[in-house]
Amino acid sequence: MANIREIAKLAGVSVTTVSRVLNHHPYVSEEKRNSVRKAMEALNYKRNINAVHLSKGTSNMIGVVLPTINHPYFSSIVDGIAEEAMKDNQQLILYQTNYETTKELDALEMLRGNLIDGLVFCSRAISLEVVKEYKEYGPIILCEDSDQAIFPSISIPHEKAFQFGLQYLVSKGHTRIAYCLGRKEGPNSLKRIRAYETMMKKLNQKVRDEWLFDRCLTIEDGREVLLKYIQLTEKPTAFLVGNDQVAAGLILASKNYRLSIPKDFAILSFDNQPISEIMGISTIEIQTKEIGRLAVQSIKKYENESNRLILPFKLIERDSV
Repeated sequence: MANIREIAKLAGVSVTTVSRVLNHHPYVSEEKRNSVRKAMEALNYKRNINAVHLSKGTSNMIGVVLPTINHPYFSSIVDGIAEEAMKDNQQLILYQTNYETTKELDALEMLRGNLIDGLVFCSRAISLEVVKEYKEYGPIILCEDSDQAIFPSISIPHEKAFQFGLQYLVSKGHTRIAYCLGRKEGPNSLKRIRAYETMMKKLNQKVRDEWLFDRCLTIEDGREVLLKYIQLTEKPTAFLVGNDQVAAGLILASKNYRLSIPKDFAILSFDNQPISEIMGISTIEIQTKEIGRLAVQSIKKYENESNRLILPFKLIERDSV
């Protein structure tokens, strides 16, 4: 197989120039870059990427663990990760897990094997105790609001944000409030549950199990919540919903029963994804793209210690409350 000396000779440039082109160095003229590429094609040069990784001690790849890519919250985080990674020509390996711990372990094993330079958990089902076992193998960044001092984390303060949302609904005259969560056992959801129970206690309201709707991520899940709402004997007057997709599903399904939002019940959501603006959903904005950017920055400046980054949130008032 051809080597870089042969490429340099055919392209009429130095070996150093060929090396710079292969490593995406910015200080190479477009003319020389094209000459090198044409020489590589003529000689059918194929770079041994594994050898490059061994020589550099880096893979130039970042692993990203997420339950699904087909959700605006997670795809927005990935968008931020990709934008920041591209600045250093880093590539992404996505691990879509559907919250299966075996698949999350596969990603951790990639870190152990030096096949990726760092790992970002957009969300996880695997226990923190298991993740701890991989700390020595490289940067692990958590996009969650967890009470731990082991790994860097980036998030909004979920308990405070949920409390804010509840107070806003109370200020609009609502005390009978239901809520929708993604996974009630998740670290962010545990904070939201705590905020809810604290607020209900302040309001002297009973915490009703039937007003907690779990496993709510998608528009279809929102439709299912509406069907369960219809069957309730005691109905809430407001919903605090974990994300805009579920809120949209609630609104769409309510039309089938001639229910009016917010007349029959109010909806306050989280994220401020485009669908919330289209459908007039009042929501609490989370800077999901910024979470992704900061995750990559945390990998770049990783010093084997915890650094908890807390981002602000903002109320976006529209028509659903």
